[in-house]
Amino acid sequence: MPRAIYEFTKSVLERVSFDATLFCKELEKAVRVLLPYELEELTEWVLRFTEGKPELRQCIRSING
Repeated sequence: MPRAIYEFTKSVLERVSFDATLFCKELEKAVRVLLPYELEELTEWVLRFTEGKPELRQCIRSING
């Protein structure tokens, strides 16, 4: 089941990527619910996903605390 949460989180982030504020909020939620190894994977995914999107790239600090 945790894998389903990880995949759901990615799909939500993709859907809200039009708004940096929503993207950051959803990323903060993910930090609270994902397992440590999933959070590492999500960090790598976010880095790839936000290439060329500086307004979203700023949200990465939500992951790192």
